[in-house]
Amino acid sequence: MRKMTTQLKPTLGTLHLWGIAVGLVISGEYFGWSYGWGTAGTLGFLITALMVAAMYTCFIFSFTELTTAIPHAGGPFAYSRRAFGEKGGLIAGIATLIEFVFAPPAIAMAIGAYLNVQFPELDPRHAAVGAYLVFMGLNILGVSIAATFELVVTVLAVAELLVFMGVVAPGFSFSNFALNGWAGENSFSSASIAGIFAAIPFAIWFFLAIEGAAMAAEEAKDPKRTIPRAYVSGILTLVFLAIGVMIMAGGVGDWRELSNINDPLPQAMKAVVGEHSNWMHMLVWIGLFGLVASFHGIILGYSRQFFALARAGYLPRGLAKLNRFQTPHRAILAGGVVGIAAIYSDGLVNLQGMSLTAAMITMAVFGAIVMYIMSMLSLFRLRKIEPHLERSFKAPGYPVVPAIALGLALVCLVAMVWFNALIGLIFLGIMSAGYIYFQFTAHHRANAPVDALLSQA
Repeated sequence: MRKMTTQLKPTLGTLHLWGIAVGLVISGEYFGWSYGWGTAGTLGFLITALMVAAMYTCFIFSFTELTTAIPHAGGPFAYSRRAFGEKGGLIAGIATLIEFVFAPPAIAMAIGAYLNVQFPELDPRHAAVGAYLVFMGLNILGVSIAATFELVVTVLAVAELLVFMGVVAPGFSFSNFALNGWAGENSFSSASIAGIFAAIPFAIWFFLAIEGAAMAAEEAKDPKRTIPRAYVSGILTLVFLAIGVMIMAGGVGDWRELSNINDPLPQAMKAVVGEHSNWMHMLVWIGLFGLVASFHGIILGYSRQFFALARAGYLPRGLAKLNRFQTPHRAILAGGVVGIAAIYSDGLVNLQGMSLTAAMITMAVFGAIVMYIMSMLSLFRLRKIEPHLERSFKAPGYPVVPAIALGLALVCLVAMVWFNALIGLIFLGIMSAGYIYFQFTAHHRANAPVDALLSQA
């Protein structure tokens, strides 16, 4: 019987990794964030976004130390298992899986919404499922093809955001952006403070999943050199785009018409250039590249997380099987099944009065925040218990910078639980189901291949 292959092949360079890091996230600049305006107002959400940007900047400069020291497809799962043992790995692994499995349905629905602008007769749900089928297939064909495609669409998506800011600039007015800019009232108040914290999930959506590039670390050439370059340039790119796009979109008219919709950029541009402008049509079509870049990249990310957890015995071993293209095809399909089921639940499930997109974003953010906390705790613990671990990149400003990331992540988690109790309970239920499976499958981990990166030296 032919031995099952469970080793990924290194083929990715710095540009590919930058494309993955930015591409994973860039859909957050195209949609999702405007739900935060409906919660906090433009001025309140600006404060939320700046706080979250500070958290992510500190987090990435700290997380890069872990990624380069432990270049593993499991990413946060591998760091937490090495730092805290099997249960620590379980918490980080399942949280990361929730983040990466629940984000794609939200993006797929936005792809459907963008296509619906051009083709009103097209059901956005059917378009969303079609996106799953196309991009799962592309990921199955090979990581080099997938990463090259990711790089191309990411560059186009970044260029389109710059074009958007330039085209709407003549119609921008800060007075439009600031009008009714606080939640509840026209001035700063206790309601405004509540809105600032309630909007955290939608500010996190600006940057959600940048850490997914860590899951391509096993497939990176010279990860100790290429990953830091990709991460640092990636976070700087995303902070600039996020703040720029949000401010420019909010200043072209009545921003309240753009909140709580899946296509805020086309609608903002329509207010400046008109519905039938060539600029408008270009934004819709090229804007799809931003959504596709994140959608495609997150499929790559969730498949590597399924793969790593299965290879280590935390999930059924069959999910770690590679095909002849050396990609984890079963893991790719498993996440797709969950995502397509979520898409067709739209309208059947009502969570705290949220749209499906907002609910999926919130669930993904719960997973992300728990994973960020576990990653920063792992950084501190590994510094203590493995001082001689080779660290080609060290977190600048240690321990202050990672402590800022950890502290802000804890603030975000408390706010998430306070304002999203029902989704928080569902998240906890999924985590508990993962723990129950873990308790009954110790023999899977005992029989898993030995992985030196998951064990303390």
